[in-house]
Amino acid sequence: MKIEFIDLKAQREYIGDRMDTAILAAVNEGKYIHGPQVREFEGKLAEFCGAKHAIGCANGTDALELCLMALDLRPGEAVICPSFTFAATAEVVAGLGATPVFAEIDEATFNIDPKGLEAALETAKREGLKVRALIAVDLFGQPSDYEPIEAFCRANGIVLIADSAQGFGSRYRGRVAGSIGDMATTSFFPAKPLGCYGDGGAILTPNDEYNEVIRSLHVHGKGTDKYDNVRIGVNSRLDTLQAAILLEKIAIFAEEIDKRQVVADRYAAGLAGVVRTPMVLDGCVSTWAQYVVRVPADKRDAMIDGLKAQSVPTAIYYPKPLHEQTAYKNFPVSGNGLPISERAAQQVIALPMHPYLDEATQDYIIDAVRAVATELGVAV
Repeated sequence: MKIEFIDLKAQREYIGDRMDTAILAAVNEGKYIHGPQVREFEGKLAEFCGAKHAIGCANGTDALELCLMALDLRPGEAVICPSFTFAATAEVVAGLGATPVFAEIDEATFNIDPKGLEAALETAKREGLKVRALIAVDLFGQPSDYEPIEAFCRANGIVLIADSAQGFGSRYRGRVAGSIGDMATTSFFPAKPLGCYGDGGAILTPNDEYNEVIRSLHVHGKGTDKYDNVRIGVNSRLDTLQAAILLEKIAIFAEEIDKRQVVADRYAAGLAGVVRTPMVLDGCVSTWAQYVVRVPADKRDAMIDGLKAQSVPTAIYYPKPLHEQTAYKNFPVSGNGLPISERAAQQVIALPMHPYLDEATQDYIIDAVRAVATELGVAV
């Protein structure tokens, strides 16, 4: 059996004719940079989550960087962020000469733990750093626990940036990710729940000033026109062709989130008591960017090998927290270390997850996981 970890071809078949028409129309129109599809998509993106402003850009990493550039982030300043995440979250902070301060994650959700934020703030102060922002990552599709995070940021004058590259469109107690935070970012990398056919990203914000500054920054710091540069900016535009593609994809995005939930529910039922399955906060809905289970660290390699022998693909997100990686190991770590982040990195396994995972294939995956777990004596 050939099993796709993420089946982009199935989606392509589902919307093939509409997609072909949209791409060809953009090509024939000839407005390849900042064509009308870009603004139309920005409007649809903002409408989907209830944000006031949406600004398309070249990729999700640029989206984060543009948010920090809008704050005029400088050396001697710090941004609190999780260590159990992809490098882009901290990369943009260090790249601007500021300091990422790594905070602990919640054991159950993998997202930054609100209870550890005070420790991160104190760590920054001991290092002589002024905390300007906090980046909360909606890891694996689940929104962070925003109410206590927002309260912490308000109390300490910290800007909240929601990194929703994996969780755009998820729901947090009546709000949709993308509309949460002073600024929110997302990525349209093809494997993301809302992905394009190349690179792309966006920033969303309720703040008129941030919107104006970022729209300038992402086109070389332009003022009234592209030859009136009022800021030191970057070149980070969302491509017209990618916007045309995303217009077709966002039209079926809500439907795909529902389908992902069905897949997640089948996994949860079939794997209960076999491996540690994901937990979603009360009142929240995940986009299930990945379906990540946990097994004992000393069993993980054998588990992956056993599943591979049965043609079940897996992945590890993430095998090493940022604070243990060469490029980031000298940045501050809050509290007495990050044991939960380190433990999670040794235990996680991601199983195939996408909206078009049919029941027969998923039953095969579940049976394979159960069989290998039984053979290895995995206990949860």
